[in-house]
Amino acid sequence: MSTGLADPSRLATPPTFQSVSTGRKIKNGLATVLVWLAFAVAVVPLVWVLYTVVARGFPSIVDADWWQKSLSGLLGRQQGGGAYHAIVGTLLQGLVCGVISVPIGIFVGIYLVEYGGRSKLARTTTFMVDILTGVPSIVAALFIYALWVTTLGFSRSGFAVALALVLLMIPVIIRTTEEMLKIVPDELREASYALGIPKWKTIMKIVIPTALSGILTGIMLALARVMGETAPVLVLVGYAAYINFNLFDGPMASLPLLMNVERNNPTQAGYDRLWGAAITLVLIITLFNLLATVVSRWLAPKTK
Repeated sequence: MSTGLADPSRLATPPTFQSVSTGRKIKNGLATVLVWLAFAVAVVPLVWVLYTVVARGFPSIVDADWWQKSLSGLLGRQQGGGAYHAIVGTLLQGLVCGVISVPIGIFVGIYLVEYGGRSKLARTTTFMVDILTGVPSIVAALFIYALWVTTLGFSRSGFAVALALVLLMIPVIIRTTEEMLKIVPDELREASYALGIPKWKTIMKIVIPTALSGILTGIMLALARVMGETAPVLVLVGYAAYINFNLFDGPMASLPLLMNVERNNPTQAGYDRLWGAAITLVLIITLFNLLATVVSRWLAPKTK
């Protein structure tokens, strides 16, 4: 009479594995070599660029005047001065861009994930975000110039640059917010709804805090990206060798604009300022990336 149980001797028999064939070993080795070659192709130019920027720009940034003075009153061939005016302009334009972009990007991302569903408005919004994601920076700059300067009659200024950067930053924040909210487990939402908590409070108290570290990382990376854009500053603001804190009036320097100006300066002083501005921009962007990593780890949900 059969008991329906498997033969114990069969269960105790260890599984046997066939040896890996020579052909599979060759394919595995070839794939490993190709992966390492692809890694080298990607890393070698990056290391080369970083070495060149550091080697040629380091003498400028070790001088205290570089961080404390502007180029006001200096001729193009004169050594000295600093990039304080350009650093201030870059940070001010990036700050205004972030203040405008972050709330809009986060709210749109929340709508698309939590409320939009498959509605016509959500599909249209997603389509427009896809278009904005692929818009070149020069197109965003020309659009702001046509709207802000030509149509509305405002002057070229640092604020106009910030508006152009907003067009480049918003789609990145929306996409980041969407992806971070999508990975929040639905069980957390359902448990909150089961306790009678309204949807808006569930989003504010449970969903957003869970995804906050990833959202902030995306914001920092997006801000670091737009701060290095050159086309908006070339089109929308004039260069000033002095410090200008007024975003709404007058020319304003920035690190990308300083590099473009000094690129046309054939003297040794222009050469030093060009590479100094380049390494300064790299340091600022690196600082933002490191800050994003620290904030992401600090705000990440604790498992214990």
